[in-house]
Amino acid sequence: MNPADPQQHDDPTPLGTGKVLLHFVMSLDGFIADAGEDPIGWFAGVDFRPGIVEEYAASIGAILGGRKGWDALPDPSAPYGGAMGGPVFILTHHPEDAQPAEGATFLNCDVAEAARIALEGAGGKNLAIFSGSIGSQLLERGLIDEIHLHIVPVLLGNGVRFFDNAGGTPIKLEPLNGDAPRTAIDVRYRPVASR
Repeated sequence: MNPADPQQHDDPTPLGTGKVLLHFVMSLDGFIADAGEDPIGWFAGVDFRPGIVEEYAASIGAILGGRKGWDALPDPSAPYGGAMGGPVFILTHHPEDAQPAEGATFLNCDVAEAARIALEGAGGKNLAIFSGSIGSQLLERGLIDEIHLHIVPVLLGNGVRFFDNAGGTPIKLEPLNGDAPRTAIDVRYRPVASR
């Protein structure tokens, strides 16, 4: 987990291995869950590139999430539609009252320690972070290798932000799918009239 070393994960597989990834579906205005804190239902009906779920499921060995997401999902122990067979780690201050599930481990420790434990549990594959709060803390500590976002053409206006760092230091990023690290990405949409 050293994002300062871009050659650390020189791997021939498309998504690499052994990385700590922030992996989210996100609205254009930066939300990863709607106002009801539903991390999945708000993007129902969106078309994603064929095979992308299987591609991620094959590269990810473990998930680290938070308690809100765990409690909000109908079957939180089956990420990627059940295609990812690795362990799920949930960071919570109250593991004793969490709803247990096979393959899930509840942690009550520092966020960096939780990431270390979950990355070890990934067995050499990638660790996906499924919590905006945990992801923000890991980003601030320099413990995220890559950010993978699937931007949905919708403006939610409210909900759970992807990154919430009010008053904090900006974190600069560089694109992984280009050779111009300071170039802005152009996205063009048109509002669809309500029917």
